Amino acid sequence: MLSGCEFNGIKLYGKVEIVDSFADIKIEVVDSFPDLKVEKVSSFADSCGKWEIVDSFGDFKVQIVDSFGDIKVQFVDSFPGIP
Repeated sequence: MLSGCEFNGIKLYGKVEIVDSFADIKIEVVDSFPDLKVEKVSSFADSCGKWEIVDSFGDFKVQIVDSFGDIKVQFVDSFPGIP
């Protein structure tokens, strides 16, 4: 359940690993009506929706799925957060 900028106690910002299995959150990438707008950043991923993509030691792991994701995410160039 998405509440504030958290999903099941996981803050939705910081260093994020994209994995094929054993993810903390399954995300569905959409073009409209997202639960969360995400901006990919190279540093300072310290506010809602800012993700720094890393290969290891992320704050949480996500798996990109085509359907039935835990949350719907739209990647944006500016104004990340909960719409």
